[in-house]
Amino acid sequence: MGISISKKTRDKLLSKHKVTEKEVAECFHNRDRVALRDTREDHQTNPPTWWLISETNHCRALKLIFMVKDGNAVLKSAFEPNQQEADMYDKSAKYL
Repeated sequence: MGISISKKTRDKLLSKHKVTEKEVAECFHNRDRVALRDTREDHQTNPPTWWLISETNHCRALKLIFMVKDGNAVLKSAFEPNQQEADMYDKSAKYL
């Protein structure tokens, strides 16, 4: 699966969250659990929005939010997860 990041999203990741495209790629590569579907009513998209938490090669945990289109992950956002998000992912996401 390839990763697609728009220029607008890439700029936001760098300026707001200090996340690089390289870190996003590392997180997708290093993931050890499945992605979870975002089922919150106000976050419904077509195709569905998914999220996962994984670490970069330097052990920085990031939450990746994306949709899958034509076999590629289309990144919507990436940032450091808060404790509630990390706990939910630890509880719900199955290992690959």
